[in-house]
Amino acid sequence: MNMQAMLQQAQRMQKDIQTKQAEIEKSEFTGTSEMVDITIYGSKKVKSVNIKVKSLDEDDVEVLEDMIKIAMNDAISKVEKETEAKLGSYGKQLGGLI
Repeated sequence: MNMQAMLQQAQRMQKDIQTKQAEIEKSEFTGTSEMVDITIYGSKKVKSVNIKVKSLDEDDVEVLEDMIKIAMNDAISKVEKETEAKLGSYGKQLGGLI
């Protein structure tokens, strides 16, 4: 393979990576727990928090905090899985640079 062909292939890969990254950033991912749903964008910015209870006792605050943490981690995990699914092959091709 000559240098020109390698450069063209690298440019195509770069464009494809950028397209997929933009697609992921626009996507929404919802993490859930028993009491909370959190929706984030692929850019890992929170879109919404939905608490599934009508009222809270003071004792429930600590539990709710834990539920928010679980839901948030679930949503972020989904972003990371989507990123790996769409861009993981490039990381392997580029020696783990992505």
